[in-house]
Formats: sequence, structure tokens, C-alpha cells
Amino acid sequence: MQIKELLLQSPSQQTVTVKGWVRTKRVSSSVAFIAMNDGSTIHNIQAVVSDGVVSEETLKLVTTGSCIAVTGILIPSQGQGQSVEVQVISIQIYGTADPEKYPLQPKKHSLEFLREIAHLRPRTNTFSAILRIRHALAFAIHQYFNDHGFFYLHTPIITGSDAEGAGEMFRVTTLPAINPPLTQEGKIDYKEDFFGKETNLTVSGQLEGELGAMALSKIYTFGPTFRAENSNTTRHLAEFWMVEPEMAFFELTDNMNLAEDFTKSLIRYALENCADDIAFLEKRLLEEEKMKKKEEQSEMTLSEKLRFVSENTFERLTYTEAIDILLQSKPHKQGKFNYPVEWGIDLQSEHERYLVEKHFKKPVILTHYPKEIKAFYMKLEDDGKTVRAMDVLFPGIGEIIGGSQREDDYQKLLQRTKDVGIEEDSIWWYLQTRQFGSAPHAGFGLGFERLVLFVTGMSNIRDVIPFPRTPKSAEF
Repeated sequence: MQIKELLLQSPSQQTVTVKGWVRTKRVSSSVAFIAMNDGSTIHNIQAVVSDGVVSEETLKLVTTGSCIAVTGILIPSQGQGQSVEVQVISIQIYGTADPEKYPLQPKKHSLEFLREIAHLRPRTNTFSAILRIRHALAFAIHQYFNDHGFFYLHTPIITGSDAEGAGEMFRVTTLPAINPPLTQEGKIDYKEDFFGKETNLTVSGQLEGELGAMALSKIYTFGPTFRAENSNTTRHLAEFWMVEPEMAFFELTDNMNLAEDFTKSLIRYALENCADDIAFLEKRLLEEEKMKKKEEQSEMTLSEKLRFVSENTFERLTYTEAIDILLQSKPHKQGKFNYPVEWGIDLQSEHERYLVEKHFKKPVILTHYPKEIKAFYMKLEDDGKTVRAMDVLFPGIGEIIGGSQREDDYQKLLQRTKDVGIEEDSIWWYLQTRQFGSAPHAGFGLGFERLVLFVTGMSNIRDVIPFPRTPKSAEF
């Protein structure tokens, strides 16, 4: 039985066996008190070892980090914070942890230090809580889409197309690094490669997802994506997970409605099913907030922020309206924005967060961006200047969802590919869906780690994925 289940049991004097890792051990009046955790809950269970029950040699091996199995009687707890504890009969040592070498001793460790030992950090309260919440959100995603008639589509990780047109992709090749085959022009001859063409790790499953939607009506993808962007910010990873639904017969408004309902549903699920972990992270966040200047402190606790987002309607406005608000804002007039504001710019995080955190004080959905700053597949508006794009902006995060109604007109899509320099031959299959039974359709992409970042209240995206991949870092 896991510790999570044991802590819910009545102290019925039953014999139980508890397996897990030692968090702490203290000895008082010849009685040893061992706090154990198996990862099933933020809470430890206490095992009480009376004098003489186990050998001194065995008890000496029970140190922070060691893995043990304890058999004993489930009795009422004499301490605070739990209703039951285990009166130990025997202890089995699975694995020891030398206290002189084990890096996770009972003291506060910095997040920077813990990133260096990502193989051990899940044993800390903070990271075990994050990983349980991450699991819950992943489960909630599958449950939401299943309950709303979507089909889970597995799209390729290796691709010959660039969905975003950004060119920042990781190359996949079996050609030798030294003396690869060359063409007559002196370029690498990818016809000799494994796939017979240049291939990369995907930045998005969207294009293939659209193909599924054109047959199954509503699909979603949920998988790893990769971007070879040399960015060391707190919001970027080289390997991350994306959730990408695609819906036939959806237009922009339908897309916005789904995105809002979807994110609210996920947050509600976390509040209902991860209450203990959120409470722990909230307490941790409050301690961090005390170290900040008063004007930099959050106005809400973590759980208040989550409830606020899940219970309030998202503000909807166009990109043009957002630019007007920014131009009239104090930060712009006082020259406090790091990046200039004018129609046509790609909004920076500081602009997005101003709209969300200062002006509207709620999540925002921005629509109708200039076509020049958005992807080729977004549906062109009649004005010829804007596209039916939508971005969902969250407090503390900025953009958490990006999506659009897709261009379903073959000639317009073909022209857009030419405008941005995409070769028709590289996405002939994508274009062809607009020739055979084209339909209005829309979709969006949710950055999963950014969602986990928001729900956990963490400030660095490297702390919400088990093993972060960033420039110059591919450990573990």
C-alpha cells in the first residue's frame, strides 16, 4: 500500500509494510523517528522505532536518502500533521546513502543547484509536487479531449517540413560527420541519407494534425517538439511538449471558445486533484515573495490566481486594439518598455504581460495579427493585411497558446507559401488537402511546460520538466 493510501487509513492496529526513501531520522530518548516518503504524496509517514527493536547496525544505515522497507503496526500518531504512524517491528535496507556524499540533506537547496542533480531532484518536496501536478495535467488533457469527441493522433517526430518556417530545427542524419557525400555543387548530398532527403526533428505536429482533422473532424496531438533556438531565457527549452488540437468546421470564434474552456478545465482539474501539492508550492512561493520588493510582490496567492483564471471570462480584443492600448500606456509614454510599440511589431513578453497583468488583470485572447508576423497557413482576412490568428496570454507567462483559423483556400495558401519562400514540392501533401474536399478548420498549440509553469507558480521553465534540454546542456 502506498503512503498516500496509508495516511487515509484508520489506526486499526493492522500490520503494514511501507516502502520508500528516508527523508529524515532523529533519535530522542533511545526512540528513532523516521520520516519516509514514496513519492505518492507530498506528506511523509512517520515510522517509530523503539529501543532494541532493530539492531544498532541496521539503524545506523537508515540515513537521509536511503531506501528501506518498514513492517509494523499502524497506530494513532502522537505527533502533529498526520493521524497515523507505524510502530516498527522490522526494517529491511534496500539501498544505503552515504550521508557524507548524498547531496540532498535536510536543508534548503537552491533551484540552480538542483538542476545540476536532476537525477535526484524528484526526491525533493518541490520537484515531487511539480511532477505529480505535471502528471495530473497530462491526464486531464487526454480526458478532456476524449470527453469532447477528439481522437488522439500520433504525428511524426522526424519530419521533412518546417511548420513554423523558422528554420531553427535539429537535423536528423545518418551521413558521416567527416567527408559526407557531396553533390556536384559541393553541397551535402542528402539523397544519400537514410530518408533520401534532408530531415529534422519536428517543431510542431500541426500540419500533419490538420490532415487528420480533414478525415476525423476533431483530433489532437500531444508529444515532444524541438527547436534549435539559442535562447537561455526562463521561458524557453530546446525540447518541450506541445498539445495541438485541430478541428474541422471550426472558425476563429469556435477556436477561442475551445481554448478558453480547455485551459479553464485543466486548471480546475489541478485545483480539485492536486490540492496538497498546490498548497505546498503556494507556501513555498509565499516565502519567495517575502524576499521581493513590495511593488514586485504578487497580489494573489497561487491558488487564488488559479481560481481567478478558471472562474473569469478571458478578455478578447484585436491586435490593433492592443497596440492602441500599449501606445496610450504609461510604460510606453515614459519610455519604460525595452522594445518599441508600433503597429506591425511582434509583441514582446513585456507587452503581453502589461495587457494581462496591468491593464485587464485577467487572461487575454488577442486576434487578427498582421500577416507578416504570423505563419503562412493562417487564414487571410478580407483586408489583406491581417490573419485570423489568436494568442492566449496568461499572467506571469505571456503567450501560453497560439492558434488560428487555417487557410482553406488553395490559391491563397499557395500564394502565401510563395510569399514566404516555402517550396511547393516540400509540402505538396498539405496543399493537396485544399484541393480535395477542403473545409473551414482551426486549431491551436498549447505549450505544456508553460501550463505547468503557471499551475505550479514556478519561475523557470527548466524546473517543470524532468530533464531540461537547453543550449550547451543535454545532461542526464
